[in-house]
Amino acid sequence: MGSRLLVESHKEVEIVCGIVAITSEKLFSVKKDLLFGLKKLEYRGYDSAGFATTEGNYGKEVGDIDNLLRSTQKDFLTKTAISHTRWATHGGVTKQNAHPHFDAKKEVFLVHNGIIENFLELKAALEAKGYIFRTETDTEVIVNFLHDRMKTSKPIDAMRDFMKAAKGTYAVVFFKTGSDKLYAMKKDSPLCLGVSKGRVFVASDIYAFSHETDRVIFFEDYEMAEVSPQGFQFFGMSGPMKKEPVQIQWEREPVIKKHFDHFMLKEICEQPAAVERLLHSLKTTQAKRMGEIADMVRGCKRIFFLACGTSYHAALIGSYLLSRLGFEAHAVIASEFEDFSIIDKDTVVFAVSQSGETMDVITVLKDIKRFNPKIIAIVNYPYSSVHRMADNYIEIMAGQEICVAATKTFTNTLVAIYELARVLRNHIVLDRIPSIIEEVISENESNVKRLAKKLKDKHDIFVLGHRVSYPIAREIALKLKEISYVHAEGMMAGELKHGTIALIEPGVPVIGLVHESNRDRMDSALREVQARGADVYKIGNHSKDFMLPDGLNEEEYSIVSTIIGHLLAYHIAKLNGLPIDKPRNLAKSVTVK
Repeated sequence: MGSRLLVESHKEVEIVCGIVAITSEKLFSVKKDLLFGLKKLEYRGYDSAGFATTEGNYGKEVGDIDNLLRSTQKDFLTKTAISHTRWATHGGVTKQNAHPHFDAKKEVFLVHNGIIENFLELKAALEAKGYIFRTETDTEVIVNFLHDRMKTSKPIDAMRDFMKAAKGTYAVVFFKTGSDKLYAMKKDSPLCLGVSKGRVFVASDIYAFSHETDRVIFFEDYEMAEVSPQGFQFFGMSGPMKKEPVQIQWEREPVIKKHFDHFMLKEICEQPAAVERLLHSLKTTQAKRMGEIADMVRGCKRIFFLACGTSYHAALIGSYLLSRLGFEAHAVIASEFEDFSIIDKDTVVFAVSQSGETMDVITVLKDIKRFNPKIIAIVNYPYSSVHRMADNYIEIMAGQEICVAATKTFTNTLVAIYELARVLRNHIVLDRIPSIIEEVISENESNVKRLAKKLKDKHDIFVLGHRVSYPIAREIALKLKEISYVHAEGMMAGELKHGTIALIEPGVPVIGLVHESNRDRMDSALREVQARGADVYKIGNHSKDFMLPDGLNEEEYSIVSTIIGHLLAYHIAKLNGLPIDKPRNLAKSVTVK
């Protein structure tokens, strides 16, 4: 008998912001070493940035890390320092609210990723002891709490007291001024430790120190560490614990745009190579794992794809393909999973998260573990939280994605899902995809730019799809919102006449995703809007608007139509002078409940 999932109520949670800390036997440069690592995590937040050294030197600046680098006239040399790039939750985007935070005497400097839900309660207790708060952040509560406890306790005991008292989500790194030691603790937000010769890193993401070491330890919830240049000691809530580094593999490409104006365009154009890399992996190093996952699917009663945002659009396609193969498959937005589904040991849950750190997904996985489902992660970052919680995983191997908007990670997630369907006996041909992507990008540059000029001043755009192209319509609409700041709606062509057609008037742009598999339904819907004065543009084989190769199968079409939509959003944003790689209010790995 299945168990009805009952997810606990969670308040506002966020897992963005980037933390990088270093402690070293030899002096290092704040600009060249510390902020270089922080720059690699800027996709996690770019409202403000800051650093502090154990000598008491610090700097903060509103905006991205480049602003901080420009404003920091002196390059400090130190042996121990912390840094932070922020995505604001508690408190506005101001220099005062930027991290690191410190107590009134500047004896403790601290950076924090997460949200302390009961910070007002903790703040009142500290104010009663005479502590004065100068910022609007919840982080200032942590630094003052620890400062207060460390008057009579060791740092590890102070951290343990904090974890007993605090409610919420946090990754915290701090030091005491004049010390060469770092202290760190973690609950829900990601945190890892990198071990190099004579130097130790603590960061939100392994990529922050990937240029220097491949030896990593991951913090689990309610774990703490004392870190010095000579080594480290981990602690749990009940005392010391032994943890050893694991050696991991990752790409070490430099974070440069090359000749591209923006990372988004670079990452779109990297897709032929990214897909080729994934296809090779799926045939070789991941082939055995794909067979194991296929067996798990064959032996289950029901399947759920769990995802958010762009990953949810890929999940919709996954549920469509597996349903077509005869499985009971559903795609569910993670934040809506509560009271939604029957979960038991015969359920397979695909957790789709390019970062592997999406808190809505992690929260659901923690809650459903007690029902013993089989969990399969589909992630771009192995060793991420979602990966470590799963029974098996597919690595999509898209490489580092700097632009906040997901492009190549979406394509590679689709390819991974298509390969799973192929292994499950769907007749899918994937080998042509890299060359087709390359052809579509090169052949349609002028076409996309021409349409972008027509649409750059439009306030509303509708994107229509049917079958597999319906999730693609939603994905294109999402990119138009994220990057171009255009109100866009992606919807099923058959639903148009059930209300939305009331918004169609002369001059409203409607983009139709037309493939041979859905041509009759799409042509009918597009004639309806055209009769009401809409400006209709088609992404299809027989379209005058774009040039697509003949004979595309449904899977190939879904990928190239997505790429055209992503390019369109990019060029509209570029014409309007928008911050393409860092769109307002967004960050790479964020969820708020």
